[in-house]
Amino acid sequence: MSLLDTRVPAVLLRIDRNPFHHGTLGAVRSLGRAGVEVHVVADSARSPVHTSRYVRQMHPPPPPGASPEDILAVLRRVAERIARPAVLVPLDDASAIAVGRTRDELAPSYLLPTMPGTLAERVADKAELAAVCASAGVPHPVTLVPDSPARVADDVRRLGLPLVAKWSRPWLLPAGGGLRSTVLVHSVPQAQELYQRTEEAGSRLLLQAYLPPGENRDWFFHGYADHSGAVRAGGPGRKQLAWPRGAGLTAVGCWTPNTQVQALAERLAGELGYRGIFDLDFRRCGSTGHYHLLDFNPRPGAQFRLFADSAGLDVVRALHLDLTGRPLPDGTPRVGRAFVVENYAPLAALRPAPSGRELAWYAPDDRVPGWAMWAMWCRHVSQRLRERLGTTTAAASAPRLIPRATSPSFTDNEKASS
Repeated sequence: MSLLDTRVPAVLLRIDRNPFHHGTLGAVRSLGRAGVEVHVVADSARSPVHTSRYVRQMHPPPPPGASPEDILAVLRRVAERIARPAVLVPLDDASAIAVGRTRDELAPSYLLPTMPGTLAERVADKAELAAVCASAGVPHPVTLVPDSPARVADDVRRLGLPLVAKWSRPWLLPAGGGLRSTVLVHSVPQAQELYQRTEEAGSRLLLQAYLPPGENRDWFFHGYADHSGAVRAGGPGRKQLAWPRGAGLTAVGCWTPNTQVQALAERLAGELGYRGIFDLDFRRCGSTGHYHLLDFNPRPGAQFRLFADSAGLDVVRALHLDLTGRPLPDGTPRVGRAFVVENYAPLAALRPAPSGRELAWYAPDDRVPGWAMWAMWCRHVSQRLRERLGTTTAAASAPRLIPRATSPSFTDNEKASS
């Protein structure tokens, strides 16, 4: 008999069109294996997720850049088809923010955690996060918000190089525009060029002190704050390999006890009155040893299945149990368990894992998504190689131009930093 109430379906919502979002597949499998009817509102044409045996039905997602009202309309159509209340699980920041804004309108059809409708937006906004951390006493890298090109230069000198540039609301970045949510900046002109694209990005540019990566410095915490505010399920994990290296998603992670990270996560959730699933990213400062919060994601992290305990509880199952009024079982943490994303770390997927391991794509009881991922990944890599070769060929055949002299408007400091 399933611990979960299988009479209550689940609707997974993802607006981001990333076809290789393995967290969506993890949520499908977690709930589907427990006997829950799983509906997915996401792009299916370019994703292996729709091949999973645990998907009851795929539904067309809102268009990129959809307003909360557009997202609400899509979710209402899905609710009409399901014809009974369902647990709603947003899987990206844009989804979580839209659901928070329209919570009252969604409530008759969907089960949702009770918390202020603007809280998800507040913690996901990188500019607001600094203030949130300050009020909760959680370390956070020094963050400045320039309001002019001249201020950009001043802030760069204050922070030093390299530094991190972030868009405060990365979910607003236009698709295909070449803008990345986070960039490592090495010069004043580079930072100023980013600032000039503020209108295109749709949110403010932040300049943040750079905490260098290093061994055992990158950590994350996944948790579920239940109706009483207690943090259940999940736990602290260590990022062993990132993609891209040093600043990307978790390609290889390990469930690793860390009382400091755990305490910071619980303090932050408690101070905010947060309810629901959350995913935090930390980096330990090499000089002070303090753990600085880099990101607060108001939804499941892509590697949340790392934290499936001895009772089978993870943050997505915890959400379903709590919202349907069922008790959460007390399981034992499976310390040392590994999580590997095969397309980013194929060799790690082949190494021995004495404490257990979960792969992002392959599963013995659900093989097809893994096969589909590799077929799509090979096409993706081939296309990227062709694009790069085409760019290289075009550059080689272009006439060589005589370089212009360095602009006299640069200061000596700017020249040195560039």
